[in-house]
Amino acid sequence: MEDKQPTFGNGKICYIEIPASDIPKSSTFYHKTFGWNITFNGEGEKSFEDGVGEVSGRWVEDRAPVEAGILVHIMVDDMEQAIKMVEDHGGKIVKPLTNDQNQITAIFSDPCGNIFGLYQHNTLAK
Repeated sequence: MEDKQPTFGNGKICYIEIPASDIPKSSTFYHKTFGWNITFNGEGEKSFEDGVGEVSGRWVEDRAPVEAGILVHIMVDDMEQAIKMVEDHGGKIVKPLTNDQNQITAIFSDPCGNIFGLYQHNTLAK
């Protein structure tokens, strides 16, 4: 990925902390499944940037996995491939894909039990 700066702006979601009982396992899952760039922040903690360099964050061990509440979706180019990657790297699909007029979605659990959504805009469908 080229070295680009994220878009800055008032109200933009920019940073996420993901609970993880096993940070190496969780970081490997997100790197292999979604291509997230894994680094170490200034305090020596594993951190990440999403696949397009717009959202960053880190894994934290002092919180339980997020099972309900706000549902963050990760955009994908190919839903079927994304589902396969989630399952191949230790995640589980907890709600199968739905195909609405403008979007295709599914919900998964990562290896540490956090719930996220997958999102493919129908114009991206191949």
